[in-house]
Amino acid sequence: MKHRLPLFAAALWWGSLTAIGFLAVPMLFKFLPTPAMAGNMAARLFTAQAWVSVVCGVVLLLVYKKQAIEPAGKARAPVVFIVLGLLLALLIEFAVAPRIVARENLRLWHGAGSVMYAVQWLCAAMCLWRLSGPARPA
Repeated sequence: MKHRLPLFAAALWWGSLTAIGFLAVPMLFKFLPTPAMAGNMAARLFTAQAWVSVVCGVVLLLVYKKQAIEPAGKARAPVVFIVLGLLLALLIEFAVAPRIVARENLRLWHGAGSVMYAVQWLCAAMCLWRLSGPARPA
């Protein structure tokens, strides 16, 4: 069971980023009556997504905490991608999102948040890709 936890966490992280960012939020802007309503709901979804990312990232880091002290010859977890994705989730939530909600230089912060979200998505994809591949020899 424990050996499947990292794969499950990575799949949840990548899948939820995909579903929220590339499916749910665009549909909000297409089907809700006003962009303000869609934006308000999108902000709530992105906040929930940030916490899913944090939980998945922490679970992945806890599972792989031993690898920091194992010999270099051992198969390495995608720790760099986990940490980068986790940091991006926190930056989006606590640095970018408040500026978007306040409509402070909206074009700049929306663009920065979109790029950060895409990079986080790539980090989660790399974690999932590495974890779902064939087992590497120890």
